[in-house]
Amino acid sequence: MPEGGPASLRPKIILSLDFGRRRIGVASGDTLTRTAHPRTSFTNGPHGPDWAALDRILADTRPARIAVGEPYNADGSESPLTGDARRFATELARRCGLPVDLVDERWSSQDAEERLRSERASGDRKRRVTKEAIDAAAAAVILERWFETKT
Repeated sequence: MPEGGPASLRPKIILSLDFGRRRIGVASGDTLTRTAHPRTSFTNGPHGPDWAALDRILADTRPARIAVGEPYNADGSESPLTGDARRFATELARRCGLPVDLVDERWSSQDAEERLRSERASGDRKRRVTKEAIDAAAAAVILERWFETKT
């Protein structure tokens, strides 16, 4: 076998996005460690996402694929954001040419906020919990779910 093994065995970077109407949270991880790390968030608004910010993130991380949170209501029905997130994922795949997977994101923001507040209460987190931090942490929760189902 060639040094380093076949390309299919090499760890791949996965980028995860938590789609929201105001911000899109970003996390990344790799298929070897299967750990997700919150990174940042960028704006989304009436004129669409900040594609330039996302292009910089893509250039920095060079992911093999992208996971996008697909919002549902607690009962599994589609939420008002479900269609917007799907359209975003479709446009993202078209723009970047990478595979994009939709991942059920129910409760991801609540899970993320709970984790961050717990870290703050224990002293592990020094900074206050911002909406931007919650969005990035929610993207990490989405990526953890992707790792559970896809690897």
